[in-house]
Formats: sequence, structure tokens, C-alpha cells
Amino acid sequence: MSQNQKIFFSVVIFVAVVLIGFYYMNDVFGENTNFQYIRAKMYYSEPENRNHLERKVLCSNNEPEIQNYPKPNIGPFPIEHFQSCTCKNTDPPDMPKDELEDLQKRRAKEYRQHQIRTGKQNDVLILAAPNTPLQYPIRGCRVTPLQKSLIPGLALHTQYRTIYKVSLRVQKGLLSVNDVKVDELVFGQNEKRLIISSDSLEQLNDLLSRVTYTSTIYHIKTEDLAYFSFENHEVIFPIEIRRLSVPILYNTGKDINSQVTILVKTFLRYAELNVLIQSIRVNYPNIKIIVADDSHDPQKVVGDNIEQYIMPPAQGWFAGRNLALSQVTTKYFLWVDDDFLFLNETRIERFVEIMEAVPELDVLGGSVQGNQFSYRLHYEEGNNEEGGCIWRSSGTHKAPLPGFKGCFFADIVVNFFLARTHAVRRVGFDPLLRRVAHPEFFIDGLGHLLVATCRDIMMGHQVRKNTGEYNRYRHPPKNDGDNKMKIYHFKNYLKCIK
Repeated sequence: MSQNQKIFFSVVIFVAVVLIGFYYMNDVFGENTNFQYIRAKMYYSEPENRNHLERKVLCSNNEPEIQNYPKPNIGPFPIEHFQSCTCKNTDPPDMPKDELEDLQKRRAKEYRQHQIRTGKQNDVLILAAPNTPLQYPIRGCRVTPLQKSLIPGLALHTQYRTIYKVSLRVQKGLLSVNDVKVDELVFGQNEKRLIISSDSLEQLNDLLSRVTYTSTIYHIKTEDLAYFSFENHEVIFPIEIRRLSVPILYNTGKDINSQVTILVKTFLRYAELNVLIQSIRVNYPNIKIIVADDSHDPQKVVGDNIEQYIMPPAQGWFAGRNLALSQVTTKYFLWVDDDFLFLNETRIERFVEIMEAVPELDVLGGSVQGNQFSYRLHYEEGNNEEGGCIWRSSGTHKAPLPGFKGCFFADIVVNFFLARTHAVRRVGFDPLLRRVAHPEFFIDGLGHLLVATCRDIMMGHQVRKNTGEYNRYRHPPKNDGDNKMKIYHFKNYLKCIK
């Protein structure tokens, strides 16, 4: 062997010794070297214990170092209302202290049940994690109770890793992956926590595209929260558990008579009612009119296509509204008072035109003698112990109904309005409110009914007449107002109203 060859082999051996030394130094003093992991060896026991993986990682300088940053708290956070509200110049219901205390206990129990029924426990705040490599559905993940459904949109987008591992966990269901093959690592099939691992990002995302959720509870409308994790990243997304509902549609036909029914509640005012009916028949000779009548000595209302329903005496306005509404078979109903007067400018077709163009709209009011009597409602939930506060202010929301000049959104409109039959039936009219009751319907419908008013749809009003018996019922004594406050206090969980 020549001298040059000896030198060459000596250099090779020296370099090899140095590299081996660095290797073992890295194994002991990893934080002081530049060597990183290259390869994963996975050791696991029998299949039933495969959730307990042990990994021994060897070197690679291609994989980025994982920063051990603190995991942010993204929720879920309950949305609580601890701040008390106040209505100026109002008092709590006037009743003896022991009676009020008993009322408060029963009210609190009913309110807790209301929160459960309306899914208040699912009303939580969830924050989006910053710079997460996880892809997940933020809205629209809906499943049928007790049935297996794919979770759409799950994926991981990250740089090269020797091993990719993600996990999911839920509370009200079971997770699984469809069609798992022998070489695919999935742990926790049909359990609340699922772990998926792979040395291929493509394979991992393929597995994530096959993840399913099956609720373990039966409920027609509730929610589960899914926690999706990778390394120090975690996100939360809702899974909506909902039983599909059947649509309720109305065959509107081709003319106004098959689209709208006119409703009126009458009490002791047959002269005014007959004038109203005559004014309706000028332009609408065939439209159906439903009359709810709780007069003491009922008189038969004569006319074609008129349905008169006799009630027990003095049952009140809202009881009459409920009765009339229960008999409607058309998509819309038009509410009028028994002393109104149809004008040439009273065009029901205009109401229908707007409602058909804006399917989200539930109630559309007009004007009576140029007055819209529109109001805005201001509601604060208050805290869970005392209840909320509500008050009203005159006028609309100053938010125009798009595409219709002179129409604005409001919360309360005049007694002359067109409404969707099905929408109003869901809210109803409280028959406990007998004589002074109009804003109360819109308070019950707040957040449920989308309301607007248009100034160019007009209705007339007959000249008011003084009838002693009617006025005695029309203007109730003070205790009627006190009873109404008790109803508000309990039913609407209100601390005060103004």
C-alpha cells in the first residue's frame, strides 16, 4: 500500500470516528447539537393496547423543530349574564312578601326548564386558535341523532414530520374511521376519543376524510363540541345534532282570496263591524272574513263567506285572536279592528307583494289614518336571579326594508297588519291578556318574528262613538295593569317593564 493510500484511509477512519462521536453526543446532549430526528420506530403491544404507543426517534435535519409554546385557552366559555338591569320609575309586582317569594321560586324553576328546552347550555363562546395547521368545519356540521355521519372538512396542513398524529374527542357521541386498512393506524374506534397516526400526510388526510360521528343521545335539537388536536394546536368546533323537520307549505292559488283571510275580533260593536264589512266588500267581495265574537248577547253577522265564532262572554281580545287564527287556512291573514274602514288606498295585494318578495318577513304593518304607531323594543336580559328589563321607544329602527320605499323594520306595529299564519301561530296570543293587549304580542314575538311597517298601505278609522257598556270594558281599572305586570314578571322573566 502506497503512502498516499495510507493517508487516505487514515483520514476516512478519523472522520468516521468524529461522526460517531457526534452521534452519541447528540443522543446525550441533544440541545447542544444540530442533529435532529430522522426516523420513527414505533413499539406497541397487542391490538387491544395499541393506544399506548412508544416511539424512538432517530436523526433528520429536514424536519423543523417543534416549539414548545403554551397552548392558548380557546374555550368553551359559558355566556353568563351577571349584570343587573334597571327600568326607571318602575316597581316590582305589588303583592304580599310571602306571595312574591313563592312566585319567585316557581319562576326560577320555570326559567331553568326554559333554558334547557331552548338549548341555553349550548350557548358558549369559542375562540379561533391563531395560526393553526388544522382544517375543520366551523359551521354546517349537522348530524341526525343516533345515526353515523361523516364529519366534513377535516385535514392537517403542516410541514414535513416523520410522524403525524392527530386526535379528536367528543362528549355526546362516538368517533370512528370508515374502512380502516391493516397498515393504517387508528386507535379508539367507536369511542369518544380517536387517535390517528401516519408517517404520510397524504394518508393521514385520507383517514381524516373518513372520520364519522354517531350521537349516543336522542334529541331533536342539541349540540356537541369536538376537540381536534395536533401537537400543541387544538381547535373546537360544534356538531349540531338535529332531527330534520317537515316543511309546512300553503297552496296560495292564483288570487288574493286564496292567499289572505281577514280576521277581526268584535265585542258589542255590531254597527261598526257591519260598516267595516261593507267597506271590505267594495274591493274584495269574495275574500273570507273570520269574526271572533265574545259579546254578551251575540247577534248573527250576515254576509257571504263570513265565519262568525261565538265565544263565552268577555273572554278578551287575545282569546278572540287565537280563536280566529286557529281557523285560518291561507298563507297570510290580515288583522283589522272592528271599527276600521277600508279605503280605496287599502290594497291587500301590496302587502302580499312585499311579503312574497321578502320571505324572511313575518309581520308587515300599514298605517291607520296616516299613523303607523310603530315602536322599538329595548331588552336587556339582566342576571339569572332578577330577570330582564324591557322598554319601548317610538319609531322604527331606521333600517329600511331593502327595495321598498317607505318601509322600515320595527318591533311593534299598528293593529292593521298582514302576517304569515304559520309564523304567528308559533308565538300565539296570550289569553290571560283580555282588554289591554297589543304590544304584549310583539314582546312575546321579539327575536322570533321579523317585523316591518310601510306608510303607503293605508286604512281608515270610523268616527268613534260613545257606548257606555263598551267603554266600561274598554278602559279597565288599575288592577288590570297590576295583573298584567305579574304576568310579565313570571312569563317573560322580567324584572321590570316600561
